[in-house]
Amino acid sequence: MHDIEPHFKWRNEYLSTEDEHLPFYGKEHSEFHFTNKVYNYFIHPQWDEFGSPTLYLKVIYADYDTGFAIIELIGEWNDALHNDVMFLKREVVDHLIDGGISKFILICENVLNFHASDDCYYEEWSEDIADELGWICLLNTLDHVEEEMRSQRIHHYVTMGPPFNNVNWRKHKPKNVCLIIEKMVEGMTPLLGEE
Repeated sequence: MHDIEPHFKWRNEYLSTEDEHLPFYGKEHSEFHFTNKVYNYFIHPQWDEFGSPTLYLKVIYADYDTGFAIIELIGEWNDALHNDVMFLKREVVDHLIDGGISKFILICENVLNFHASDDCYYEEWSEDIADELGWICLLNTLDHVEEEMRSQRIHHYVTMGPPFNNVNWRKHKPKNVCLIIEKMVEGMTPLLGEE
């Protein structure tokens, strides 16, 4: 896992360490000193901590003019033991929302497991962006992670599923990814909230 690096090809367009809205502003990352772990495996030092002992992230793009953010995740998403969604919401998402972000793309291909608790923070997040016609979309979620999320009804607050599980986002510029996902989400709108 130590060689899985957050997506870095958009660094000329956005750096979370230069984003004054985020708690990562001014943070310096080592390229060689590994300290954080998932399942006792070191992860690349470019991933950011936000309060969870098992889940890490990198805000790889945020555009406050258009209201989009793309967040890449790695590790185990554990709401049952660590209330990871609370930390994600309070330590990162709330700052982005305060800056005007209402559309969130979460890249979940490196989220290895999900353990649910209640859905109150997902509901709060969804309500916080509803006035701006915002949404939360999970990309490339592993099947067993998606199944666990659905079993806890999280799909009532986030867009996810087969159309969003095989998206080759890396070959696009960040603004194009946002536009592509926005069109996909808008096309799914009548399906949102279905059982």
